[in-house]
Amino acid sequence: MTGPISVIIPTLNGAASLADCLRALDGPLVHEVIVVDAGSSDDTRKVAEQAGVRVLGPLPPSRGGQLRAGCAVARGEWLLALHADTRLAPDWAEAAGRHLANWSGRAGWFTFALDDPRPVARLWEVGVGLRSRLGWPYGDQGLLISRPLYEEVGGYRDLPLMEDLDIVRRLGAKRLRGVGARALTSAERYQRNGYLKRGLRNWALVSRWLAGADPKDLARSYRR
Repeated sequence: MTGPISVIIPTLNGAASLADCLRALDGPLVHEVIVVDAGSSDDTRKVAEQAGVRVLGPLPPSRGGQLRAGCAVARGEWLLALHADTRLAPDWAEAAGRHLANWSGRAGWFTFALDDPRPVARLWEVGVGLRSRLGWPYGDQGLLISRPLYEEVGGYRDLPLMEDLDIVRRLGAKRLRGVGARALTSAERYQRNGYLKRGLRNWALVSRWLAGADPKDLARSYRR
């Protein structure tokens, strides 16, 4: 691993999807992969160690805090924050390479996709695409950001929830752009809760956060 990108993956009991996530990252752009674990009780740590990636933790379960800790020790010129249940498409490195070469002043997000063949998933993806182009990509789309820009905006904050929207709000829409490759995410949560119900709950949480609610309170609601 000698490329410019450090990939940081916060985990908590993510063994079921982590191996696929890590396999998709193979390529010349990746300098290192850092898994930051929050005390998983499953085989998350074992999966990461078998893949030969760096493991930090256990840390307190705060995705923002985990990302901040991983970014602090990362050695790459670029940082890629990625969820453990997200798998980048095979052409991600080519698309990311173009971003690195031409858009160092902007952070990049990947095109949201779900591993659900039903039409409702395609409709959901269209909605997420519209939201992303307005400057509100979520964490399950990844965030590719140069170290100088990351430090300029203050990096990830130690938030248990909304850490993704917190940093993109500080970046602003003009410093965000789509990378052009897909990020395939597990649809299990949408299938379990129902797309409409989960969507309404997510928007309710975002609205409360924008109104000033404590992310710790929101995280408790999110886990219910």
